[in-house]
Amino acid sequence: MGLPGEPRPAGLAGDVHAFGRAVAVAATEPRWREEVLLRLRPVGQGFAEHVRVTEGPAGLYRELLAQSPRLDHGVRLLTREHAAIIAAILAVQRVAEQPEINPDELRHRAGNLLRRLARHRRRGADLLWEAYQTDLGGET
Repeated sequence: MGLPGEPRPAGLAGDVHAFGRAVAVAATEPRWREEVLLRLRPVGQGFAEHVRVTEGPAGLYRELLAQSPRLDHGVRLLTREHAAIIAAILAVQRVAEQPEINPDELRHRAGNLLRRLARHRRRGADLLWEAYQTDLGGET
């Protein structure tokens, strides 16, 4: 949790951060499950936009492959992760919508989703670094 007045990350990163904070609150708090669901919605919407921007006809992945075909394996890996992350988002939503489900199960699924999102972000950043570091002659 940030300090008051501290800027929070914008966009999907900020939504993921807010979701993680909501999951971390004690499950005994009133409306905990509802807050988790509320914070999950923008994550799902932001991730859908991420998929559109990266995989779309004029998307980032197409551009990367046009300039650097050697990145095909990395692009395919990230694309496969998109489907797995969307499935994880839906799984967390389904569990959160069931009040009889143990909060530990919801935390487990949410933690899995947060780890997948962090790993995906890291891999995407690594792929971009590889594309631009090599293509711009940044190697020493």
